[in-house]
Amino acid sequence: MDPHIAALAAAHGIETEYEDVWGRKHIASEATVQAILRALAAAEQGIRKVDEPTAISGPERVHSVEGRMAGLAISLYGLRSRRNWGCGDFTDLQNLTTEFARAGAHFIALNPLHAIANRQPYNISPYLPLCALYRNYLYLDVERVGAGVKLNMGGETLREIEALRGSGFVEYERVAELKLRVLRGLFADFLGGGGSIEFQRFVDDEGTALLRFATFQALYDEMHRRDPKVWVWADWPEEYRDPTSPEVQRFEHDHADQVRFYQWVQWQVDRQLAEAQEHALTEGLRIGLYHDLALATDRCGCDLWAFREFYVPGCRVGSPPDEFSPKGQDWAFPPPNREAHRASGYELFAQLIRKNARYGGALRIDHVMRFFRLYWIPDGMDATEGAYVRDYPEDLLRVLARESAGEDTRAKFVVIGEDLGTVTEEVRKALGSSGVLSYRLLWFERNADGTFRRPDEYPQQAAVSSSTHDLATLSGFFSARDITARRDAGLIDDAVAQQQYDSREHEKKMLAEALERAGFADDPLGFLLSTPCALAVVNQEDLTGELDQQNLPASTWQHPNWRRKMRVAVEELGGIAGEFQRLVKRSGR
Repeated sequence: MDPHIAALAAAHGIETEYEDVWGRKHIASEATVQAILRALAAAEQGIRKVDEPTAISGPERVHSVEGRMAGLAISLYGLRSRRNWGCGDFTDLQNLTTEFARAGAHFIALNPLHAIANRQPYNISPYLPLCALYRNYLYLDVERVGAGVKLNMGGETLREIEALRGSGFVEYERVAELKLRVLRGLFADFLGGGGSIEFQRFVDDEGTALLRFATFQALYDEMHRRDPKVWVWADWPEEYRDPTSPEVQRFEHDHADQVRFYQWVQWQVDRQLAEAQEHALTEGLRIGLYHDLALATDRCGCDLWAFREFYVPGCRVGSPPDEFSPKGQDWAFPPPNREAHRASGYELFAQLIRKNARYGGALRIDHVMRFFRLYWIPDGMDATEGAYVRDYPEDLLRVLARESAGEDTRAKFVVIGEDLGTVTEEVRKALGSSGVLSYRLLWFERNADGTFRRPDEYPQQAAVSSSTHDLATLSGFFSARDITARRDAGLIDDAVAQQQYDSREHEKKMLAEALERAGFADDPLGFLLSTPCALAVVNQEDLTGELDQQNLPASTWQHPNWRRKMRVAVEELGGIAGEFQRLVKRSGR
């Protein structure tokens, strides 16, 4: 590489060399580095670059808790009950919390609750938010918003609710249409009653972020009404693509009730989520709700429209080749503009942390390595041609610590950093020094020879779990259901599937041996709960014996991702909670 280009790369935090998970060294091409330099130069134009950000006061470590605790992880959308409208809601969450509080749970871990477009199959992933600052109204219990709302419903609507409740999968678009229709009627009644001071206080407190989100939603409705083929803001008339334009200001004024409606919906979400956390604490859960903050954002969503200066166009975020993705991964959204965040004193980043941790005692940060570096892929190149670009981790960790361990006792929260994949020793050391819990999965805790580690070899400063939404459930692992799903979806052919089946038999044998040596034969959950890790996260699917995972990576329409309902209804969880209680008691948590 030209020495001048290499020097520029170093000065701009571009890593021209990195090691993959196999320890092999990779060198970024000069073309890759030059493309990233051009993207950085364009994104930083007009931004006042600061050598040192505004002093970030507060503690240097995030909030911590004493002892070893256990909790249940659920996909809220997948909760099945006799009363919901086809999608798990906040009342289901409270009922489930009551059951598991009696069984000794310390927290309930949730999927990201971010606002999404609710369009199947491409816009329903909780890890690809329309807006990461606000939440999905599908989780509202509409009957709590308006008492007696069902009394005014016709037979057709009631039949639709029954059909959605009885469906095997969450039908996002149908549930969204139904809930929005009823909520619009309730909002009209709210306006007719004169509104409320509490609502206005919420709107004032949320300020610009909520106004832009609500305006985006109202604009989306209007643009799609004008032309049903228009689905993304990049196809709107140019004057509406900038949230600060005179045309957008005029739209806010002329369509004030539509904008107000979406602000009101978020107020209702905020109230019900607050009640869910208060209920959890009242029931005796030490942490209460455990939230999840996604890394990605939908490039066609509100975040890019509302805060474009905080993203770098011309590149996408992804990950380099590894054993799961030999060609790397392209996540198709732009990387953050580190200089814009720094120049603004990290206010938007602080809001992101604060809003997602609100009404919870723990926050999991997806791909926590983002604080240190992200893998950038220049436009026109594939995921094998990217390079790592560094951020300002000291700044970001200080902001995180300030939000997590601030003076407000009720707002304190534990932080779990999802540190899977290519993680350098520098990253692990910095996260540990900041008090961020590591994230450990059974499948990945192996020795150099591939054997599984003993329970006592797991770190104390960590959250341990059997699996994630992207990996096989315990039952799925032992039955090789995940391999069959990949084959049936056309992601692998029969020959590759057979190789994976053969490899799985070897893995199963090694796991069985590890469980037996540790005194937990045929009891992988007991094995994990016995580790010294501060938090043990038990997946609902593993308690109920589910075969299928929530998401099959690299698939969309080929597989019913993010739609699976739990096999057991919330009202029938007594036996499952009893098994959880047995596991927790045996572990001493």
